[in-house]
Amino acid sequence: MTSTGPTFADLAHRAAARRDRPAYGHDALITCDRLVRIFSTDGVEVQALQGLDLLVREGELMALVGSSGSGKSTLMNILAGLDTPTAGAARVAGHDLLTMTAKDRLRYRREIVGFVWQQTSRNLLPYLTAAQNVALPMQLGGARTRRRDRSERALELLELLEVADCRDRRPQEMSGGQQQRVAIAVALANAPKVLLADEPTGELDSHTGEQIFAAFRTANEHLGTTIVIVTHDQAVAGEVRRTVAIRDGRTSTEVLRRTEIDAATGQEAVVAREYATLDRAGRLQLPAEYTEALGMRHRVALELERDHIGVWPDDSES
Repeated sequence: MTSTGPTFADLAHRAAARRDRPAYGHDALITCDRLVRIFSTDGVEVQALQGLDLLVREGELMALVGSSGSGKSTLMNILAGLDTPTAGAARVAGHDLLTMTAKDRLRYRREIVGFVWQQTSRNLLPYLTAAQNVALPMQLGGARTRRRDRSERALELLELLEVADCRDRRPQEMSGGQQQRVAIAVALANAPKVLLADEPTGELDSHTGEQIFAAFRTANEHLGTTIVIVTHDQAVAGEVRRTVAIRDGRTSTEVLRRTEIDAATGQEAVVAREYATLDRAGRLQLPAEYTEALGMRHRVALELERDHIGVWPDDSES
């Protein structure tokens, strides 16, 4: 491998140009910086998060994917205020998740974030109707709203998510898909900045899952709510503009989708491109299928080119 490579002047010029661009983190609603979460079980320490970095812009609708044990559910519990990081930094809508008091955390969960669980039975109180379930968070939120106003807000949300006909039904009188859409309305009741959903289609068939995702998209487009969905469902992950993969407690890759117009046909098409995530130390996780295909294991050879970095399998012993 031979290359003249860029000069230091070239690199300095490019770095200056990058500094002039608006920083992604400046308009990020969610910021995770080198986030660590360590659990201790029977005297054995397990690192669920190992220096995870994540930025989510206000108004985004995005998906988090990863295998079981990758750390994605741990991350969701931290963002929801249900768990506390061991180290690092995490901020949501200006709230520091590491320094909040118990009182702050309770208020945060009531006013800043909404949460939808995978289990439909966990999201709703069985003895309340759909409208009563949606009105309850407003009643508990502390804001002095009249019962009539709470009822009107509940009905508006149920209508928005196309389950207004369920307003007088209790959960056992609704289908699983209807329950999840009512659960989304409950999570949106106090107009949270962020809506988090952990495998919200996991107990549903594919057709019903599409309806649930349509409800999330409606909330995102009509209310401007930032939404983060953890999912194993590739159909759901493929519907969002940004999918972030977590592996071994770190963000590893991102898939960004954008709409482009075909010059020949004039037709619109969604184009997806995969990126590796680079942390502050310059580390990245190459996709496993790439490294396996080329037999990359312990180390790789690098070469700095004028406009990219070349990565090759180690041939030093061949």
